[in-house]
Amino acid sequence: MRFNLRFLILLLVALAAPLPPLAFAAGQAEEAPTAEEVIPDPLKRETPRSMVSGLISALAEPDYDRAAQYLDVPAGTNRQRTNAINQARNFHGMLDNGGSLAPFVALSNDTIGKIDDDLPAEQENVGVLTIQDKKVPILLTRSQDGDHQVWRVARETIDQIAQAARQEPVAQAPDKGEFSIAGAPLKDWAMLIGLGILIFGGLWTVAALIVAAMRRLVADAEANGLVRFMEAALPPASLLIAVGLFYSWAERLPVSIVARTTLLRYTGIVSVIALVWFGLRLIDAVAELATARMQRSQRRQVVAVITLARRAAKILLLVFSGIAILGTFGIDVTTGIAALGIGGIALALGAQKTVENLVGSVTVIADKPLQVGDFVKVGDVVGTVEDVGIRSTRIRTGERTVVTIPNGDLSARQIENFAARDRFLFNPSIVLEPGTSSAKLREAISIVQQALTEENNMAEGHRARLGSITERGFSIDVWSYINVSEFDTQVIIRETLLLSIYERLEAAGVSLAFPTRKILFSPEQLAEAREQLASPRAQTKAEDKVEGEAGLVTLDKAMPPPRA
Repeated sequence: MRFNLRFLILLLVALAAPLPPLAFAAGQAEEAPTAEEVIPDPLKRETPRSMVSGLISALAEPDYDRAAQYLDVPAGTNRQRTNAINQARNFHGMLDNGGSLAPFVALSNDTIGKIDDDLPAEQENVGVLTIQDKKVPILLTRSQDGDHQVWRVARETIDQIAQAARQEPVAQAPDKGEFSIAGAPLKDWAMLIGLGILIFGGLWTVAALIVAAMRRLVADAEANGLVRFMEAALPPASLLIAVGLFYSWAERLPVSIVARTTLLRYTGIVSVIALVWFGLRLIDAVAELATARMQRSQRRQVVAVITLARRAAKILLLVFSGIAILGTFGIDVTTGIAALGIGGIALALGAQKTVENLVGSVTVIADKPLQVGDFVKVGDVVGTVEDVGIRSTRIRTGERTVVTIPNGDLSARQIENFAARDRFLFNPSIVLEPGTSSAKLREAISIVQQALTEENNMAEGHRARLGSITERGFSIDVWSYINVSEFDTQVIIRETLLLSIYERLEAAGVSLAFPTRKILFSPEQLAEAREQLASPRAQTKAEDKVEGEAGLVTLDKAMPPPRA
């Protein structure tokens, strides 16, 4: 059967395959022609971002022969090649002396460039040069180079560089004795890093002084929302402002374009970290302030919502910041994000329980069957709710263990919430002994009713009535509510009521019924029982009691059955 099924599947696949008629007639399969493999540009000039990155890498070596290939100039002959190399040197010199490139993240990573920059479709603006105190844009142009469509520095920009170089020679060759790191002089790196440390250190000091001054001026700084906000926001805000100032001032320093572009590129990561730091501290500050207010107003369910929203906001912030950092490193995340749509279906199928728990948490928070701090019973679990999370709810039991229940299961279970009670039921059964007279019975009922009436915390409608007469005695059934919502308070009130009722019944001479066993004996058995009671062993049992000459005796142990 398995062989037939496999053969049928193979036959269907063979019939579905589009074979040419001649190959089918000959019984031979003709291989489909393979698509031509697209070879990428070895210089990575497909997009404006990759082109600028490759150009900076060539200038850092410095490899002006390779850097010349990023310029839109002819290099077919030796003379043209030499001219292109000179133009690359001049371009490097002008970038070092007043030139600047756009931030790495601002450069387009698409092969067609930006289409909303008011420039022709084949042009892109990636920076500016300072030529004779004038700002000249650095334009890229998209053209054909062999088999590739590539971006190169436009001939218009190169002509302006050549004209400026003829009028005023550009300082190109650095001092050979000067120590360089990654294609830039050490002093340039030190100048830029020192500027960043100076800016951030100064702003951090100012932020610390502001927070210290506010703590001295405000009486209760811990409870003040403005102080808490400033304490959380100023440190990351100082880092973010420092990044902005560094961007602005670094462009004005006469340092190597290689060092400046490299540091400014990775300073974008610092700005992302500053934003994430600011966002996380802001979320924590707002959440703690809102939680404190909700706890003061006894809105504990909102505390669970705040906790859930706090965690979700942090996760989203970290995810988006991770995407931004990957983009700074030049990793294209567009394809990965698009793949999440397809992968999300597979993830949802593989994580059904997780999705179920997430939906269950939303249901628990929206329906509010329990809150943090409530004493509840969920199935066989009884305890206090400690946390309502995204996936599960934790309950602390009376034995101090923690039981974790997935929210998907929690939303489907029967939940008994003891904390939601507005009053406590008080319904004891007071049983009087069978020998109580009717007058004493009426007096006992009146005593119980009076005790209930005199208690200020009893709800209206309380009652005490004779409920039943059994072999045990007369049962006075009490039905009332203690009008408090705190468990500890009602325990005290319940104890006070029971003691008051017992003291009044005792003062009135009314006895409560207790379980006893009575056994009837014949005269012969009574005589034998008396002999046993008279023995030294039986005299030690004070609970044994002989009642009357009628042969009624009460013992605390089983007696042999009557003789026939």
